[in-house]
Formats: sequence, structure tokens, C-alpha cells
Amino acid sequence: MKKFFSEAKGHLMTGIGYMLPLIIGASLVVAIPLIIALCTGVSSLDPYAKSTGFYHVLYQIQQVGWTGIGLVNTVLAGFIAYSIAEKPAIGAGLIGGAIASNYQEGFLGAVIAGFLAGYTVRWCKKHFNLPDSFKSMMPLVILPFFATIVIALVMGVILNTPLSMLNTALISWIRTMSKSGTNQLVLAIVLGAMIASDMGGPINKAAWMAGNVLLTEKIYQPNVYINCAICIPPLAYAISTVIRSARYSESFKDAGKGNWVMGFVGITEGAIPFTLVKASRLVPVNMIGGALGAAVTCLLGAKASIPPVGGIYGFITIGNGWAYLVGMLVGALFIALVAPMVADFSVDPEAEDETMTEDDIDISFE
Repeated sequence: MKKFFSEAKGHLMTGIGYMLPLIIGASLVVAIPLIIALCTGVSSLDPYAKSTGFYHVLYQIQQVGWTGIGLVNTVLAGFIAYSIAEKPAIGAGLIGGAIASNYQEGFLGAVIAGFLAGYTVRWCKKHFNLPDSFKSMMPLVILPFFATIVIALVMGVILNTPLSMLNTALISWIRTMSKSGTNQLVLAIVLGAMIASDMGGPINKAAWMAGNVLLTEKIYQPNVYINCAICIPPLAYAISTVIRSARYSESFKDAGKGNWVMGFVGITEGAIPFTLVKASRLVPVNMIGGALGAAVTCLLGAKASIPPVGGIYGFITIGNGWAYLVGMLVGALFIALVAPMVADFSVDPEAEDETMTEDDIDISFE
């Protein structure tokens, strides 16, 4: 069972990996036209849907982005299925993802559809013993047919109503949390801690994925906290190598220079080499910093009325963008000051690897 769940996690991460370029590109295409419009004094492009001229062009471009965001569940399910059973499963997976979107079954429905399509094809490959003259039909006709009919029965009939009800209730709950003061703060803390926990690993990706799936429901607030927390760990170590430079080796100082860029664009993986020096202490420090930054951003009133863009420059897509920057700086400064107190960065990473103690925890960031 442990092997199965480990394998399933790999398939899920593959699906998310293929979906990342889609959601990033689509979100930017939604946000940038509106940013241009906001700079010229226009707060919404919707009134220009049936007009002509410059703002109508911006509206049309924005709709292309929304089309891309609408494909999130389809692509996710399709490539989970592809990861499990390759080409014969991808068609059924794509269909299952589209059903999840059309029937309001949401992200959970897309994940179920992807695994269902993939494992149906794998089961058929194992149990269908056809004559040699029919084997050429297996990948093109028989396997896609059986996988698609299973998707139709399970996703279109059996699970349609329960998944739709569950997804509707979940979206309603998250929407309420995003509007309520106390609940929104809790949401910010949880998302901030998750993002900073394994920096690009499954916990980070789960939080990131949840925020981006909510874009399809036009719930933007969680992404404010996610985008804030993403920048904090790499930015923190970049700052720390400057303000606490005596505590860092030349190798780490050089890595810190690269982290200025990673922090600016929002790539948490830049903090991994620093964290691995003493993961048992630094992972909690990173999580506190991420949660603290997201909480400050929430308390200061950063709001999103359009899909917020990631990175430090994303503040231009957020109402009270200064709150986003202040929260990010608070979280980064916490890590920058505390990390050198709990770990010694004065030894080069290669030398440190040879002297690791039993107290260190081996954490995989795959």
C-alpha cells in the first residue's frame, strides 16, 4: 500500500507539472490586459465585450486567458492518466477532466478521473488476452474505449451528483473564509506555512495547486497569500547573506546573490541549499516566516479583484499592494535574522555534507 501511494503521488505531481505552464500562462494573459486597462483608468473590461477599439481587443485577449484557466481540470486529469498508462489513457483522462469542469465536480473530480482512466487502462493491459491479430487494436481502439466507458459511467453517472455537491460546498466554504476576517487570517497562515515547508515539494505544490484551481471559480484571495509566501524563503536568505554576512561562507554568499532573482520572481527552490544545512531546524523557521508574512499581508488588507500575478512585482495586481510587500518583507526578515542563529552557514555545503550528524532529518524535495 505504501508503494501504491508513493506511485500515486508521483502520477499526481506529473499531472500538476504539465498543468503548471498552462495556469501560469493563462493567468498572465488574464491579468496583463486588465493591468493595462487599470493604468488608463478603466476598472473592468466586461463593458467592452461587444464594442470595438483598444479596450475590446484587451477584452478578447483576456478571454483567451480565461479559456486557458478553464482547461486546468482537463489537462490535469489527462496527464495524470498519461503518467499511469501513457497514450491509450490520455483521451479518457482528458474527457474525465472536461466532465469534472462541465459538471462542477472540480479539482477532486479531475484527480479521480485521471486516476480512474489511467488505472483502467493498466488493468485492461494486464487482463485482456487477445489473439495476435487483434493486439494492434489494443492501444488505438480497445483500451481507449474501455477507459472512456468507465469514465462515462463513474464520472458522468455514479459520482456526478455527490462530487458536484461536495465541490460546491467546498468552494462555498473557501469563499466564505476568504471574506471573513478571522477565517481569512487562518487561511493565510495555513497557506503560508505550506508554501514555505518543502519549497517546491508536494506540500508546496498542494497549496499552490489549490490556490490556482480556485482561479477557475474566480476566487482570487488565497493566491495573494500563496504568492507572498512563495517569495519569502529565497528572499530571506538573500537578505541574510547581506545583513549577517559573517555567518555565511563564500559559497553561500554567491548562492544568496542568485536568490535575489529567485525571490523577485517567486521561486522557492532557491532556499533549498540553505535549508539543507540544518533541515530539522530551518524547515520550521521557514514555515513560521511564510505564515507570518502571509498573516501580515492579510491583516494589512491586501485584496485581489483580478488573478494576482506571482513574484514581488505582483503587488501591482493587488489592491493595497503595499500590504503585500510589507508582509513579504516581515516574513523574509524573520527568517533572515533567525536562520543564522539556529544553523551555521560558514562551512561550504560540500564540507557540511561530510559532517552531518544524526540529528539532521533527511527531507526529500522531489
